[in-house]
Amino acid sequence: MIPSAPPSSPSPRLASIDAYRGFVMALIVAEALHLRRVAAKVPDSSFWAFLGHHQTHAPWLGCTLHDTIQPSFSFLVGVALPFSLAARRSHGHSPTRTAAHAIGRALILVLLGIGLRSLGAPATYWTFEDTLTQIGLGYGFLFFLGHQPTRTQWVAFAALLLATWAAFAAFPLPPPGFDYAAVGVAPEQGALLPGLAAHWNKNSNLAWAFDTWFLNLFPRSAPFTHHGGGYATLSFVPTLATMILGLIAGTVLRSPREPWEKVRWLAIAGVLGVLAGLAAEASGICPIVKRIWTPAWVLFSGGLCCLYLATFFAVIDLRGYKTWAYPLVVLGTNSILAYCLAKPGTTFIAETLRTHLGSDVFLLFGKPYEPVLSGASAMLIFWAFLAWCYRRKIFVKI
Repeated sequence: MIPSAPPSSPSPRLASIDAYRGFVMALIVAEALHLRRVAAKVPDSSFWAFLGHHQTHAPWLGCTLHDTIQPSFSFLVGVALPFSLAARRSHGHSPTRTAAHAIGRALILVLLGIGLRSLGAPATYWTFEDTLTQIGLGYGFLFFLGHQPTRTQWVAFAALLLATWAAFAAFPLPPPGFDYAAVGVAPEQGALLPGLAAHWNKNSNLAWAFDTWFLNLFPRSAPFTHHGGGYATLSFVPTLATMILGLIAGTVLRSPREPWEKVRWLAIAGVLGVLAGLAAEASGICPIVKRIWTPAWVLFSGGLCCLYLATFFAVIDLRGYKTWAYPLVVLGTNSILAYCLAKPGTTFIAETLRTHLGSDVFLLFGKPYEPVLSGASAMLIFWAFLAWCYRRKIFVKI
């Protein structure tokens, strides 16, 4: 049996958490492979079509592997919080100092998210749907709940889901003749739902209406009318519920429970969450929509996150199979740096390789597969840089 640390003492770093975070980062870095581009060039291949599908987001309803990136990040922020608070207590940090750090972290995450979205823009692009920004907007509330009993955390989780559902359900539907095309909605995208689910239609819901007011309070080159993907600022509220679920899961991992009992808890919570989300959508109560973080999405994606964590924890920390996870741990322990540099970094590396080696070097398997070879080469060099940082203990922390 692996002993668990008492709640009042710092806990050893769990490799499974770093590996899970690294797995999520690997999905982001793997965008350099441009699998959708390859799938388009070999339209008869179901294999590449499958890979390309899971490297993009569902147009509205549903879930792909890529859609699990943001909920996993949010969930893991919650998982890490009990460990972080315990470490700060063990180092003698006062409650005031710890709270000040949390507030500063929340502000930095918000500004960093806005900054990343503004890259290449002529002016600051005021938007709040980025993963880091969404986490930052809810982090202060999560920090407060991190000091509360688990029962209070569950109550907050349920209250957020119910309040979000009720607010959307009560918001009036658009009038007859509403011009959906003017807000970027095409019926064939599956974004127009019937019945009660229509309250979560793309760019005609409560969160969209809020943004048509809120985002126009900031300097813009043109008035905000809609987001092309349907993403919204208010998604940070149900995203907080995802973080709370992670907080509860992290508390379970730090608890004195038997190790395999922790796995069972995570597995049961995962299955129940997935089934609850599917049931909410099947019954017409609430659709599973990642882009506006519906309550059904919180349950469904939160269940997947619990299952991911249960698997990583069982395989790496309990069974002791750690060697294979080293590449993921390298990414996971420097996730902020990897997140900020992934897209510009791999793009720069790939272009540099083409410049100095020539494009023909990536045509080994034919032109359709050039993005995979160039992207894989860029990923390898990008990972090597992070491995160099890892070995020298160079980590970017907030």
